[in-house]
Amino acid sequence: MEPRSWPEPAPEVARAVRAKYRGGQVPLPVVVRDRLGELFADAEFAEAFAVTGPRGWSPGRLALVTVLQMAENLTDRQAAEAVRDKLSWSYALGLGLEDPGFDFSVLSQFRTRVATSLPTGSGSQRWPG
Repeated sequence: MEPRSWPEPAPEVARAVRAKYRGGQVPLPVVVRDRLGELFADAEFAEAFAVTGPRGWSPGRLALVTVLQMAENLTDRQAAEAVRDKLSWSYALGLGLEDPGFDFSVLSQFRTRVATSLPTGSGSQRWPG
């Protein structure tokens, strides 16, 4: 895996989010992106993901999906749908309107891979078991 930076939210998504939530309560995914930016860098997952093979979804983004999933008490299927359907999630993840997202099974695979490759040192404290 070659770590990459997250793209900024797509301009059309950012405009829609700003218009939709102007003067109202901003949803958690938007607050997370605006205040914390790239919350989980891909480099944090280098040991868990191969250097070769097809490029998949960013592990840092999948980590944020997992956090948002837990915050909203969603199943894997519902979280994958939220990636495709919710503007606030697209904004937080830096996705465009046309992004197809991923199959819900990717979340379980991601969690398994991260859990089985956690270092036993201080890094594992970021990802409690």
